[in-house]
Amino acid sequence: MIQVIQLKGKDKHLYQLLAPLVMDPDVIRANNNYPFKTSEDFVWYIAIDNRDVIGFIPVEQKSGKKAVINNYYVAAVDEKRKEILSLLLSSVVTAFIPAGWTLNSVTLIQDQETFEKFEFASMDKK
Repeated sequence: MIQVIQLKGKDKHLYQLLAPLVMDPDVIRANNNYPFKTSEDFVWYIAIDNRDVIGFIPVEQKSGKKAVINNYYVAAVDEKRKEILSLLLSSVVTAFIPAGWTLNSVTLIQDQETFEKFEFASMDKK
């Protein structure tokens, strides 16, 4: 069963869970060769299945109650990818929208449909 946990950007457990992934060249390549960053302004949503991290979304909290998803990772394709991403996005939306935050995301084209199900609007396609 997939579980989604939430950790603050400087939580030691975050580093323990994600270090093997965020330092993996294949994962970095999936992020267009950009490293993953964190700070105290981030909240991370991490999908875990049988003690394995299978996806994550870091959300940066900016001034004016604006929250940004600038990158994310899901270790699956097709329907399984949609399932994992939907679980992660559901957790993000549930935490931020009722608290009055505006959510924005940089989204991969392959995931656009899933983000739109959670009412993210498509703005600039490149």
